[in-house]
Amino acid sequence: MAGCCLSAEEKESQRISAEIERQLRRDKRDARRELKLLLLGSTFCDTKASAARAVFPYLADTYRSQLCTGESGKSTFIKQMRIIHGSGYTEEDRKGFTKLVYQNIFTAMQAMIRAMDTLKIQYTSEENEESAQMIREVEVDKVTVLEIKQVEAIKNLWKDPGIQECYDRRREYQLSDSAKYYFTDIDRIAMPSFVPTQQDILRVRVPTTGIIEYPFDLENIIFRMVDVGGQRSERRKWIHCFESVTSIIFLVALSEYDQVLAECDNENRMEESKALFKTIITYPWFLNSSVILFLNKKDLLEEKIMYSDLISYFPEYTGPKQDVKAARDFILKLYQDQNPDKEKVKHPDYPDTQDSTITHAKLNKTETNQIPDS
Repeated sequence: MAGCCLSAEEKESQRISAEIERQLRRDKRDARRELKLLLLGSTFCDTKASAARAVFPYLADTYRSQLCTGESGKSTFIKQMRIIHGSGYTEEDRKGFTKLVYQNIFTAMQAMIRAMDTLKIQYTSEENEESAQMIREVEVDKVTVLEIKQVEAIKNLWKDPGIQECYDRRREYQLSDSAKYYFTDIDRIAMPSFVPTQQDILRVRVPTTGIIEYPFDLENIIFRMVDVGGQRSERRKWIHCFESVTSIIFLVALSEYDQVLAECDNENRMEESKALFKTIITYPWFLNSSVILFLNKKDLLEEKIMYSDLISYFPEYTGPKQDVKAARDFILKLYQDQNPDKEKVKHPDYPDTQDSTITHAKLNKTETNQIPDS
């Protein structure tokens, strides 16, 4: 009888052991089909400086101004992943962006009004000067609606030749890439029934704070995309972001070649972005991580290269003027030259984070190549 009991126990033990082994094999297989992506770019704001120096101690103050550069498109990239591979944005979700759209409009117009003073550009009428004063006094973080008088003031200011001159000189100050988009569509946005569209949401600028991890599924592969925002914290609170990183996605705004940093108006954004890129790809934590270099915002480059000569900011450029492809190839080589390991960095062909199809195709093609065989 005891032998029978022992035999049953042995069988049960073997069954449990086999199940554990099967689960371990499943876990191992699943782990190989999960990628951790670290999203980086020259989008750090001032509050990120101390946290970044905690992670990259030898940066010291060298990149203090770099950590406050412009918009490489990281937030837009994550939104695209949510739209394509996640739950997307319901109507209720989109309504939640209404206030942010309004605030982005005021932020942009106030930036131009301040620049009008700095650049000593005149308004064409006293009425527009009064409109500028009205908009200047708006407390942006308290904006929840667009008042009719404010909408009219913004429309009149946007038509003012002085403001247009100021907009053309936007490389000399800090202005969101979304400014023209919102000002052009102000009538639609000002309607009482306005609900932000998907494109409106992609254009919204909200400072990233903290550490955001967004998981999504792409053809049975789990991607965990980590965006490191501005957070004053100790190194031990950051370190987990860099553990087991499969790939780094580094976004570069092609349009930044003629722009300056927010805190230092004689420092070129792209030069600083390039230096940060070199630091990232040579950092010990990332020796086994592949790097995906996304050259973003080609639409803005196409517009800007027609009147802003690349050679004025990068004298080593020898290509023809107003040639978008030559400019893109030159910028790509600038970043490639920072990399001692030519096999480490992949560079999908100029995606645009405003274009869901391109972003999906390029990320899919590049990242699925990182999956080990089961």
